[in-house]
Amino acid sequence: MIKRQSISIKGCVQGVGFRPNVYRLATSLGLTGFVCNDTAGVTIELQGLQEKIEQFISRLKSTDKPPMAQITACDWLDKPVVDGEENFVIAMSNLTGDVNSQVSCDIAACDDCLAEMRDKKDFRFDYPFINCTNCGPRYSIIKNIPYDRANTTMSVFGMCDKCSAQYGDVADRRFHAQPVACSDCGPEIFLQDNDGHTLQSRAEKVITRTAQMLAEGKIIAIKGLGGFHLAVDALNEEAVRELRKRKRRDCKPFAVMTDSIEKIKKHAVVDSSSERILKGAQSPIVLLQKTPGSSLAPAVAEGVDTIGFMLCYTPLHYLLFEKLQSLGIDVLVMTSGNMGDEPLICQNDIAVEKLGSVADTFLMHNREIHRQVDDSIVAFVDDCPALLRRARGYVPGPVLFGENCDCDIFAAGADMKNTFCFLKQNQLICSEHIGDLENAEVYHHYIKSIEHLRQLFEVEPKIVVADLHPGYFSAQYADRWQGAEILKIQHHWAHAASVLAEHNFEQKVIALIADGTGFGTDGAIWGCECLIASLDNFQRFGHLAYYSLAGADLSGKEAVRPVLGLLMKTYAEEFELKNFKWLLDRIEADADRQRIITQQIQKQINCVETSSLGRVFDAVAAITGLGGCNDFEAQLPMALEAVVAKNIEEQYDFELIKIAAQPLQLDLSKAIKQLICDVRGNLDTGIISAKFHNCIAAALLQMALKARQETNLDTAVLSGGVFCNRYLANRLIKLLRKNGFNVLFNQVVPSNDGGISLGQAAIAAKRMISGKETV
Repeated sequence: MIKRQSISIKGCVQGVGFRPNVYRLATSLGLTGFVCNDTAGVTIELQGLQEKIEQFISRLKSTDKPPMAQITACDWLDKPVVDGEENFVIAMSNLTGDVNSQVSCDIAACDDCLAEMRDKKDFRFDYPFINCTNCGPRYSIIKNIPYDRANTTMSVFGMCDKCSAQYGDVADRRFHAQPVACSDCGPEIFLQDNDGHTLQSRAEKVITRTAQMLAEGKIIAIKGLGGFHLAVDALNEEAVRELRKRKRRDCKPFAVMTDSIEKIKKHAVVDSSSERILKGAQSPIVLLQKTPGSSLAPAVAEGVDTIGFMLCYTPLHYLLFEKLQSLGIDVLVMTSGNMGDEPLICQNDIAVEKLGSVADTFLMHNREIHRQVDDSIVAFVDDCPALLRRARGYVPGPVLFGENCDCDIFAAGADMKNTFCFLKQNQLICSEHIGDLENAEVYHHYIKSIEHLRQLFEVEPKIVVADLHPGYFSAQYADRWQGAEILKIQHHWAHAASVLAEHNFEQKVIALIADGTGFGTDGAIWGCECLIASLDNFQRFGHLAYYSLAGADLSGKEAVRPVLGLLMKTYAEEFELKNFKWLLDRIEADADRQRIITQQIQKQINCVETSSLGRVFDAVAAITGLGGCNDFEAQLPMALEAVVAKNIEEQYDFELIKIAAQPLQLDLSKAIKQLICDVRGNLDTGIISAKFHNCIAAALLQMALKARQETNLDTAVLSGGVFCNRYLANRLIKLLRKNGFNVLFNQVVPSNDGGISLGQAAIAAKRMISGKETV
């Protein structure tokens, strides 16, 4: 019996070769009808025998979908049979209706394209922009939905006859591949000096000259998929230090790139899990353990025991490395093309203007980047990949909420490592990494980015969510949103909610949240919290005992401030500044500064009470002699983690104190005293670090056990920037599991403040769906 069915497909089904795949599958089964993109995904109408239609649906969901496609919903309904229909076709896109389609992420160059690029007989031999339906630019070039060439920055390049023939050939891998191009009709590369003058325009000569300059120790700005990189020979110490000097980036580790796993293994430990992520379509930076004896320039990543490696992910990168290999260079520093903490640069003229004092030469191209996207960063926690920065390759892939929400929601995120998030129906669409909003350039980029995603997905928020902190720029921006109700969410609850949202977990949990700062409901600065939480509400079960921090924001940079706050808390009336001169003199704080900060705390002038665990890590790193300031966020905690001695089970002591009608308090006074005694006794820094980390893990476990005794909950959630520390996270997860807990932690979004917006949006969505008041 002949039937006709209309099938609505939702998910990541645009820009991944889905329609060509549907065409081939339908015609192979003898079905007629059509497939088209629409604003919600893809619509298919099939006509033929019922068993053939059922076979089509089964194969499309399982074995016969494109490699990058993800189907999240498949709904169908019966339609009247169309008489006389003989073919199956790819129809024009349907632009009517509410936009709810997912946008494909940018995808690393596939093996098939790379093989063609190296084939002298192929007409795309050595073409730097070769791509197909399985790879290439997507999010960085799209202007509007649906994903058609006319809605991308490729619209200015008319296809030549050869490319057009492949685009229209159902048997070809480039059938309806929107960015398809070649050297005759597509984007081109060229070399410019830092005055904007063109030095070379032929592709082969551009790449050859770029490689030669890198071999000479020059700094090259290279325009890639989502923006510019600043590149330099990673084995050349002098060149790397010169890049640091010009970029004004004294200490923060650089990411590096090479073109094979074998080359990475010369410098870092690569296990099978890391190799799989490195080679994956997302091609992120992966944090790997350094190999002793690596020939990488020390200045690439000092003070840490890991190195951030990524493989080439564009054809241009591979062509460049082929030239570099003959010159004896197999690793490049590839750091974001910006100054300081400003946004990534993606426009040619702005690159010359802002990076002209940094780069010696610019390797440009003329394909517009509509959306700059930085490289993603992945670390492994509990042997699972966990994002530390979510950007290229992962954005704007949504996190799916358990239920549909009737109104659109905007979540403003936090001020540090900002991302923002829109909720549309059941899609939580998080932005890429934006940066720190205290930087004016980043703040303006934040506002533009919000408008870009709002228009792309046609979102009209009726609920706007922001952090509880009244001084946050993100919260102040949210307050100015017109025509929406404003909801303020406590920072650490949002951290917990981010884990619940990505794991689609609806029950109450014991949430262990540890970071640097978050505004508390009591006006203090929270930072080490044990919460009983769900998406509906939370209560504060316990926290690190408060200590005083002088100087507000300065306390996150100058370690002497949390050191003195903890010393004065620990020793109370017994504290005398002169007794700790031996200790304070070693952490870059002169006598006057020590005295002024001490008086600030004594008189409570410009001080806050805090439970920040992040600042405790700063203090301990300083006490052990690892430095006196954070030149970049978490520099001192990273240094402390890097020196942890292996196979140490000893730990410092702590106390859990319960005062009536107050949350449980974690007191580290004993640990601080023992640690200082070890420092004075010249115990190995690695052992001190291990004992401190073990103490914190044990203390958080005990807080969770106390919470379980009172609540009977057995799921523990970990989140907050402190858990970017893999030694601490791994040890605590192991301890919790050993004691019968189910453990959830961030993987899809960062555990640092980059995940806050997801948690904010999820809490607001839950309130709307359950019908609770929003303000």
